[in-house]
Amino acid sequence: MLARLARWSFRRRRTMVFAIWLPLVIGLSVLGGVAGTGFTSSQSLPDSESKNVQDALQNVGSGERAGDVAQIIFTAPQGTVDPQVRQAMTSFFERVDEIAGVEVTSPYSEQGAQFTAKTGTIAFAQIAFAKRTQAQYIELSKQIRGLAPPTEAVPGLRIEYGGQAFAVFAFPQSELLGILAAIIILLLAFGSVLAMGLPVGTALFGLGGGVALVGLLSNVMHMPEFSTQITAMIGLGVGIDYALFIVTRYRENLHKGMDPEHATVEAVDSSGRAVLFAGITVMISLLGLFAIGIEFVRGLAVAGATGVLVMMFAALTLLPALLGFVGTRIESTSRAAAIAISSFVVLSIIGFFSSLGVGVGMLAGLAICALVMVASFLPFGRSLRTPLPHPHDKPRETQFWYRWSRFIQHRPWPAFIGGVSVLVVCALPLLSIRLGFGDTGNLPESQTARRGYDLLAEGFGPGSSGPLILVSTDPTANTQSVAGVDRVLAADPGLAFSSPGAEVAPGVWLWQAYPVSSPQDEATTELVARLRTDELPTAGIQVDVGGFTAGSIDFANYLAGRLPLLIGSVLILSFLLLMAVFRSVLVPLKAVIMNLLSVGAAYGVIVAVFQWGWGKSLFGIGKEGPVEAWAPMMLFAIVFGLSMDYEVFLLSRMKEEYDRTGNNTEAVADGLAATARVITAAALIMVCVFGAFVLGENRQLKLFGLGMAFAVFIDATVVRMILVPATMELLGGRNWWMPKWLDRLIPRVSVEGHHVLQTVVDPMDESDREPVSV
Repeated sequence: MLARLARWSFRRRRTMVFAIWLPLVIGLSVLGGVAGTGFTSSQSLPDSESKNVQDALQNVGSGERAGDVAQIIFTAPQGTVDPQVRQAMTSFFERVDEIAGVEVTSPYSEQGAQFTAKTGTIAFAQIAFAKRTQAQYIELSKQIRGLAPPTEAVPGLRIEYGGQAFAVFAFPQSELLGILAAIIILLLAFGSVLAMGLPVGTALFGLGGGVALVGLLSNVMHMPEFSTQITAMIGLGVGIDYALFIVTRYRENLHKGMDPEHATVEAVDSSGRAVLFAGITVMISLLGLFAIGIEFVRGLAVAGATGVLVMMFAALTLLPALLGFVGTRIESTSRAAAIAISSFVVLSIIGFFSSLGVGVGMLAGLAICALVMVASFLPFGRSLRTPLPHPHDKPRETQFWYRWSRFIQHRPWPAFIGGVSVLVVCALPLLSIRLGFGDTGNLPESQTARRGYDLLAEGFGPGSSGPLILVSTDPTANTQSVAGVDRVLAADPGLAFSSPGAEVAPGVWLWQAYPVSSPQDEATTELVARLRTDELPTAGIQVDVGGFTAGSIDFANYLAGRLPLLIGSVLILSFLLLMAVFRSVLVPLKAVIMNLLSVGAAYGVIVAVFQWGWGKSLFGIGKEGPVEAWAPMMLFAIVFGLSMDYEVFLLSRMKEEYDRTGNNTEAVADGLAATARVITAAALIMVCVFGAFVLGENRQLKLFGLGMAFAVFIDATVVRMILVPATMELLGGRNWWMPKWLDRLIPRVSVEGHHVLQTVVDPMDESDREPVSV
């Protein structure tokens, strides 16, 4: 099937590019623009006390209290009760309270009597508002800040805003940096503009189609607003990988003397099979997120898998057509192309390190590229069309990666023990992992949410930015039992202060309690558990503890409980797929174990840096805290998928060489030599893409970026280049052992391809005809 598809795409290349792919990408983009998108940031809590609190407040029509909480913090050296300060701030609070879906509790009201610090110079008003999308949060924060009085009118008055609603969250331009990194790395690795341009061009086509398709899918299923960034990030990485793997095989076939069509068909029928099964493995890993059982996580899984699916189809259909246009010129680079691409790279780098931005630098580079290419077709530009000398690849036996494989194979035990030791040492901090959510104290001081957090911590303690909301709907509740709850809250040393119980609706009692510790501290998690299990039950009525802080704790506990299900389901499905592909028991078993070790090593590194604080200043991290609760599941799904990607590429070539020669030692060396350069280049590109997140200011993105970058790096180096050849050498022919009874049960699929018969075709005839064997 793949051979026929590749042959059709090669011969009908104009149809494939200009009548299928180009209209498809443009059509999806136009359709998405007409239909719009339905992305949302809203999510429901899992069954927990926090959800009980939210539901109870919503049922009595208090949607604001059931939503999120923020603060307007102000300070004045003359005191917050100064008449001029009080008049300005009271007027401000009244205007904010008039916003639909917003409820303000002023420090000048009876309910907010405790919202003034003992020093009298710091106070805050609490804002409660109904749940909103990310875009609505941004609009609300702008609206509130726009109502603030000019601080110049009141000498010494300073106003800040606290809470997640006022935090600025932006994804870095990782896609642009990934494209730039791909251009530089592929040029250095392969020395040809066309060999670089084909994978990047194919990935860009797939990226356009995948992002547009995800936008359309957001109208029929729940997807968070950052789904397109996830699609682009994953899709760009695997798209370049898949196309690069096929292009490399195409160049090898040309060097063997094949004509372009035969080289393309053989490349797709061999490496294309590895791409197909690698893509399926990545999608299995991503769709394993369905095991988490949360709607918005399912949306992320579908978005990521959609990007991989489109990239896989682009590599198997669009790329053969592009190879038909390129032909044997893939090895040649003209002076014009070299000058154009060098200008693009230089201007993009200048834009990245300047205030212009990498996007502006790329646009300027594209303009220079266009000018140079146009000049090459003018009469005076003949010299620009002169091809540059292209260095030919050395014989495989003299290449670095072949010699490296033989070096490892001659010392398999030291290499195996050393590689496993590195992974285990890196993974050890995982044993003390604590999941949670970072608070606004991690933001840079340039953001008002961070300055507001610092003011609250100075006046009331760090826990004042994340109050607990307690609700009782117990029908036996009365003033005596409510007073008992008041006493419990007053006696707990983990609470700075709390409000007395108030009946907000018939049969619904409400308290607000402010912890001593910050929302992300372990002491706050212990406080919530202590209140729920030990202290509040002594009051004689059922009281649920909720609010944003307690909800975050419940959400983290839920994710931690579902994580083993995600890991187990993905491991089993991946093992079964690899067992069918490679007709082996030990090869897939080694693959899942080593990939699990590389993911564990990544977990250990983020625990050491973000939870323990090792090297936190190096990565621009303000303070240590928990590992973001969503990070382990996303890291596992993406990293395990990418790791299996590289595993399939490497092992499929080893299996192909083993089937051809029957010599395990030579198969390992030849397989590593043939794929190591591709895997290394692809991994470096992904490290650059994920490393871009570490350069940002947001702690969550830093954690995610560092974990992803380290996992890909350790997988492409320690696992692929040390452990795989060492274990393959130690097991020898047993690598490909499978019990006969199991061999009969498992369906047969071939990842190695088959011999493609050379076809005799009139070079002037592009029609489809049956191949003639010679």
